[in-house]
Parts: sequence; C-alpha cells; structure tokens
Amino acid sequence: MAKKASSANKRGKETVSTESREAIEAQIQAFLASGGEIEQVPKGVSGQTNTSGPKHITLGKKPRA
Repeated sequence: MAKKASSANKRGKETVSTESREAIEAQIQAFLASGGEIEQVPKGVSGQTNTSGPKHITLGKKPRA
C-alpha cells in the first residue's frame, strides 16, 4: 500500500516553492534595478514573426543544394 504524505513533506514542498518564488522575485528586482524593462504582451499575441518556410525538419541527412 502507498503511504500517505506526511505533513512534514507538505511543508517541505511549500518551503521549496516559497524559496523559488522569492528567488524569482529577487531576480526580477535586480533586472529592473539594472535598467531592464518588462513588456506586457496582450493575450493571444504570438512572438513568432516569420510563418513562411519549411514546416518540418529532416534529421540525419544533409540538405540538398
């Protein structure tokens, strides 16, 4: 039978996620302090600029000239 997760494990996961969240926040603050700017992109906008060209890749063969 599988054991139930103990409250100590749950607290450990919360600590890791809290530390990660704090580390990300510190990185953001350092980025902004160094003159960086955060651009908010509207929902649904793609970062892909070029949609033409091949839609697939070939592995293991050199492209023909």
